[in-house]
Amino acid sequence: MTDWAARVARVLPSVRADLERLVRIPSVSADPAASAAVRESADLVAALIRASGVDEVEILSVAGGQPAVLAHRPGPPGAPVVLLYAHHDVQPVGERADWLSEPFEPVEREGRLYGRGAADDKAGVALHLAALRALGDDLGVGVTLLIEGEEETGSPTLSAFLEAYADRLAADVIVLADSTNWRIGVPALTTSLRGGTNAVIEVRTLQHAVHNGMYGGPVPDALTVLARLLATLHDEAGDVAVAGLSRRSFDDLDLTEERLRADSGVCEGVTLIGSGSLTSRMWGGPAISVIGIDAPPVDSAPMTLVPSARAKVTLRIGPGDDPDAARAALVAHLESHTPWGAQVNVTAGRAVRPFAADTRGPAYAAARAAFAEAYGTAVVEIGVGGSIDFIASFATAYPAAEILITGVEDPDTRAHGANESLQLADFERACRAEVLLLVRLADLAGFHGFG
Repeated sequence: MTDWAARVARVLPSVRADLERLVRIPSVSADPAASAAVRESADLVAALIRASGVDEVEILSVAGGQPAVLAHRPGPPGAPVVLLYAHHDVQPVGERADWLSEPFEPVEREGRLYGRGAADDKAGVALHLAALRALGDDLGVGVTLLIEGEEETGSPTLSAFLEAYADRLAADVIVLADSTNWRIGVPALTTSLRGGTNAVIEVRTLQHAVHNGMYGGPVPDALTVLARLLATLHDEAGDVAVAGLSRRSFDDLDLTEERLRADSGVCEGVTLIGSGSLTSRMWGGPAISVIGIDAPPVDSAPMTLVPSARAKVTLRIGPGDDPDAARAALVAHLESHTPWGAQVNVTAGRAVRPFAADTRGPAYAAARAAFAEAYGTAVVEIGVGGSIDFIASFATAYPAAEILITGVEDPDTRAHGANESLQLADFERACRAEVLLLVRLADLAGFHGFG
């Protein structure tokens, strides 16, 4: 038997060095000023894939899209084809003062590698590189790599990309390395994702600002209207009050309120909201958050009645809900609950589809065995409350393929936030798991063409 763990250990130093090189590139796809950095990141990813034994490597995009790396290494005759996905773009830094070290300079502290993209998702790129290098000439499957450059802006052109390069991306199994594990040392396969939408709400009560001492009382201000409108989105228990949305039940596994409070950083004295199991609230049903409000700054606010105000809310919906119907329900609720006859304009964003995987196929069986061997404990199948729109695009484009959603994150990764980090011991386990998965897929008799 080949000692795959030893092989992974041998290639890990080079993979770690390459991950750090990637982290140093500020490939923020949402920032037009960073377009050169996004291209630099794609160039480096392409070079690293070539150096890992893959000859067919290109940087491609469709109209309006960011550069993606598409690569292919053929397998033995009759072998299955596995598509390995990750993305090389990253989120903006946010407030620099919140970071303990430079966001684009990787730093190790207490077994974690800190830096923007160190986990989400340049570690996904490094994960695939590690598997290719560890397997070398023993790679028994065909491998296609798609390293996208615009996931952090919602993959706006991915559907067009999949259509343009459909023949080159066709696969029996798709491994999407962009999710999280249950906890450090406990691997997870993400089998469901919420969908959703967002909306910008603008309310107006006055044609212009007026003195609040002269007119306050009978004349409503827009901020009070907006506050009362936003409050209608939840009932007294904290459940979403928009009519027509459903919730799917999930087992709590071993998630406790104490652990959830610690993982999320809930302040002492703040109660959790909603009803039902904790995982059902996070993974299976609707959630609405207010993520931004336009209002006069407190320190410079004049003594006036504010004539207009805006807020942005996000709606998450569980598997089984229709995203277009949910978006319409949110708009209808906001328009019908605006108090005191205030003018309201709701601009809804695009709808993102939820996803639920069929976990009964041979690739899932291979993954469960591979992850259990690599981590020394059984894999946990989880939902994730976030939305990854491109997964539904893959499911639509390749309905016969099994889709495995893996990842290297953990509850303290803080993806998208300050001090994002990668737990390095778990990263090595994840690399072993992907190697073992590819080995088991190659060994599955009659695997090619299933479904």
